[in-house]
Amino acid sequence: MDRRQFLSAGGTLAVSAATGLMMESLPVRAATRELRVMTWEGYADKPWVDEFQKANNVAVKVTYIASVDEIFAKMLATKGADYDVIAVETSSYKRLVQQQVLKPLNLSLLPNRANLSPVFTDVKSIVFGGQVYAAPFAWGSIPLIYDRKTFPSAPASWSVLWDSKYAGRVIAMDDATNLIVTTALLLHIKDPFNMNVSEFAAVKAKLLEQKKYMLTYYSGFDDGVSIMAQGGVDAMMSMGEPQVQMLRKRGIDAALTIPKEGAIGWIDCWAVSAGARDPALAHAWVNFMLDKRVGRYISEKTGYGNTTDADASRKIGLTYADKLVFLQAPEDQGKRIALWNEIKATPVG
Repeated sequence: MDRRQFLSAGGTLAVSAATGLMMESLPVRAATRELRVMTWEGYADKPWVDEFQKANNVAVKVTYIASVDEIFAKMLATKGADYDVIAVETSSYKRLVQQQVLKPLNLSLLPNRANLSPVFTDVKSIVFGGQVYAAPFAWGSIPLIYDRKTFPSAPASWSVLWDSKYAGRVIAMDDATNLIVTTALLLHIKDPFNMNVSEFAAVKAKLLEQKKYMLTYYSGFDDGVSIMAQGGVDAMMSMGEPQVQMLRKRGIDAALTIPKEGAIGWIDCWAVSAGARDPALAHAWVNFMLDKRVGRYISEKTGYGNTTDADASRKIGLTYADKLVFLQAPEDQGKRIALWNEIKATPVG
């Protein structure tokens, strides 16, 4: 199970009536317009879809996707003509903008941007040519998860995953993007998404050094949780906050921390398709998604941070957005994948 599957499974928090969103189905007059939404499950739920439909006399058609690759395929196939708004993570925007399948946002149509917490008002990975292409909506991190039986106090640094004291008792994701960026953060590389030859070499050497201390690399939320829950694992580079609760349900006294070097953060954002049939209506949806009530709902339901209601994020413990390095498109993803495959294929010395 990955982050998306975990979200769609609805395995985190129950939705509180305090969100203020209407939970019953609302009657919709014969709609004269249709808004076509492509998003992840959990991001276009019935309460606010119903409310938006009624307020705008529009039918909302939602298409759920399972991967970023699917978003690219669907958007590139028709230059976005099949969708009006989409939700996707920050590292995807460079390619989507280059392919000319998104419209820059008309910020004058988004008064609810005023609700954004300060850390989300200047996200560089969604700005191209001086124009903003997306509105931040939900966020989370790739933190360090540890067993409090071993660490009464949270480990201060990612270097714990390189410490011989814990050899064979740490695990990390089988993931080129996140492992390389996290290692670059440990090495204090200035821009972990645009590395030069010597920085790549330093990351490679560091990951080869780490390999001899790793019990294993894991794939997916459930895989990491299962390995740690079996015992004998003190810490892991996690896939996200939900793994803490999953581990606690399996009897592990787990906690998470953002080490002093920082950690990777992700932000899912709303954007308007270049093929939007009614750009004003598409902007109305994006603006509605920036309502604080929607932000509160998304945190209460998914356990992820939201960008507009800091109190709701704080209530579930997500207080560290300012310590995160949010994902961007890397200089050469193919090179990073090749590097990671080389590391995995290299025997432990």
